[in-house]
Amino acid sequence: MAANDKNAAVKKFQKSYFDVLGLCCSSEVPLIENILKPLDGVKHVSVIVPSRTVIVVHDHLLISQIQIVKALNQARLEANVRVHGEVNYKKKWPSPFAIICGLLLLVSLLKFVYHPLRWLALGAVAVGIFPIAWKGLAALRNFRLDINILAIVAVIGTIVLKDYLEAGTIVFLFTIAEWLESRASHKATAVMSSLMSIVPQKAVIAETGEVVDADEVKVNTILAVKAGEIIPIDGIVLEGKCEVDEKTLTGESFPVAKQKESTVWAGTINLNGYISVKTSALAEDCVVARMAKLVEEAQNSKSKTQRFIDKCAKYYTPAVLIISVCFAVIPAALRVQNKDHWFHLALVVLVSACPCALILSTPIATFCALSKAATSGLLIKGGDYLEILAKIKIMAFDKTGTITRAEFLVTDLRSLSDDISLNTLLYWVSSIEREGIHGKIDGKDIYVGNRKISQRAGCGTVPILEGDTKEGQTIGYIYHGATPAGIFSLSDACRSGVVEAVKELKSLGIKTAMLTGDSHAAAMHAQDQLGHALEVVHAELLPEDKARIIRDLKKEGPTAMIGDGINDGPALATADIGMSMGISGSALATETGHVILMSMTFERSQKPFGSQEKPTGK
Repeated sequence: MAANDKNAAVKKFQKSYFDVLGLCCSSEVPLIENILKPLDGVKHVSVIVPSRTVIVVHDHLLISQIQIVKALNQARLEANVRVHGEVNYKKKWPSPFAIICGLLLLVSLLKFVYHPLRWLALGAVAVGIFPIAWKGLAALRNFRLDINILAIVAVIGTIVLKDYLEAGTIVFLFTIAEWLESRASHKATAVMSSLMSIVPQKAVIAETGEVVDADEVKVNTILAVKAGEIIPIDGIVLEGKCEVDEKTLTGESFPVAKQKESTVWAGTINLNGYISVKTSALAEDCVVARMAKLVEEAQNSKSKTQRFIDKCAKYYTPAVLIISVCFAVIPAALRVQNKDHWFHLALVVLVSACPCALILSTPIATFCALSKAATSGLLIKGGDYLEILAKIKIMAFDKTGTITRAEFLVTDLRSLSDDISLNTLLYWVSSIEREGIHGKIDGKDIYVGNRKISQRAGCGTVPILEGDTKEGQTIGYIYHGATPAGIFSLSDACRSGVVEAVKELKSLGIKTAMLTGDSHAAAMHAQDQLGHALEVVHAELLPEDKARIIRDLKKEGPTAMIGDGINDGPALATADIGMSMGISGSALATETGHVILMSMTFERSQKPFGSQEKPTGK
């Protein structure tokens, strides 16, 4: 009963997203917080300036989304509720005020032909100034001095100078600039909305066919996923085969084959076939949900540069106004001859020193970089880490699961009998792989395994693989009854693209190193596969050894560490930037890392090892 009450208490809190078109820069953030935080039922408010988004966690029983919108619009912030997954843009064209203002201004240029038309420029001001004045009034009501006030002062001053064309131009350019800002923020909003919309909302219970909310599904529930449907929750395939499009989650462009016991992820698409999936997590703990949460948190966070600019911005606007007043007042007090020139110069300062570009530049750049990275399968947990990445001088790699696939591949296969072909050996190995190290094929005993398998097969000798075998490889044997039939070598191959990535890092002047707990022979085998591209190799390391080496490397410059295992946790935390290998990595590495690599582009749809066609010959 207590657990149910707790769940009910959690469910009454709702996270709502609002598009706030009147949110121009971070100077409006305190205004929004002052409006919403005192409201009864509002638990948390966060503002994402570049996308003009306000996120509110609230008790929907005490305050509704409509009430929140109403509170924001009382301050003329042009707010509306964003429907889940909605990316439509409601300001594809400038506002009617801007359009009419522009037309009147255009016609007023004919004053050089017919002088009375100059009064149309005043009409342009009267029409275009309306939305600016409303926002300026709202700012004054909340005891704020913002860019709208500066624009109004500049327009009034220009009219006093009887330069109506310039006054109309200021109003028109101001309204068009605001529209262009709105379009830019919409593109950023669309990226974030697309990330949020891939979080599945519904699931189908396999046993009953009932459609339920994804957040109601418990762990170990069996779900049905048909062809063309989105996999709702992380899980394991119990039955069926299909190919899955994982590019929304990992950036992988090729479909990935799934069969019994394969892992599938929420938010990916079943392209063909029917599968039943046993859930391994709650909806809120799925990889895609955690990814969306990380992106949102990263966008809410501020970089060091952005925090500095925001601090300066508090004093910037008043300083601009004071400087502008000085340009007008001091020459007048000194009784200079050309007072109009200085007064006009003061107005130029007001308009040209608009703080919006300064205040928006850093968050827009950071927001776009984080969003673009997220859609490419790279999650960066904040703007600070983005800035540190630009300064990295040393990149350290774990080996197993990072440089290598952590999956053994056959590097050599040889037949030990003239009447047994390689195709036959492949068929035997792939068939035995499905059952275990021993099986019967066509009534004959087949054994596959390491050196110890010879004893089980009843053979006293172990064949030797002659030729260019390398340290770090694993040798396997195939017996046909008690007779050696074949021999093969296995190797943990490097991920595709590693060599190119290391070379690109070196071209940027970044030093590369390998830190692994594996044997020296295994480390050098990986180094051989990379063509000795890595500059430093350390092997047989304990977790504390990796952390110690990272501390030593940091003395040479900012250092990044990339790994996927539990033993990489201390090193990831010690490095200036820790990068974890996303889905394939351990939970500790994912939590400790500052950057998560979701994209595994080397993993492409392949036939399983056991899918070889049965040979017609021996």
